Amino acid sequence: MVTNQRETVYWTLLDNGAWELYIAATDNGLCYVGSPKAPFGELEEWVRKHIKNYELVEDKNALWPYEAELLEFLEGRRKEFTIPLDLRGTEFQHKVWDELLKVGFGESATYTEIAERIHRPEAARAVGSSIGANPVLIVVPCHRMFGKHGEWRGYRGGLEMKERLLDIEK
Repeated sequence: MVTNQRETVYWTLLDNGAWELYIAATDNGLCYVGSPKAPFGELEEWVRKHIKNYELVEDKNALWPYEAELLEFLEGRRKEFTIPLDLRGTEFQHKVWDELLKVGFGESATYTEIAERIHRPEAARAVGSSIGANPVLIVVPCHRMFGKHGEWRGYRGGLEMKERLLDIEK
């Protein structure tokens, strides 16, 4: 049976003064956390690429549980997230993101370590690409990842955001 049912993607702008970023969720969980001060078009482009038949609906109430936990984290009052996630990506990306979720608050890991944990030690570059494709910044903690020798690498949210997140975790 073919269905033309549209998948609703709820979104809102999380803005507490210090942080301003778009977040989005489906009925299954948080699917997107944007870069600070990025335009709405960044969210639209991600949704268009990853969800085939969608409807974008602004709904602060639907996003409140996600926004609340994110704000608690950003204000230094939360160390772990309990919200459901709806991660959209390849099987390999899911393996990488699952490992990122195991890197605890205040901890860090390297791309090489993540590659070894998923039993693909030769895939550090692919791990880096998957980390860069992480659609749920902050919650899937790619800000805790570093190069093989501890060097800072690119970050979708920008290095200033990475630094601010790591400062929260000190």
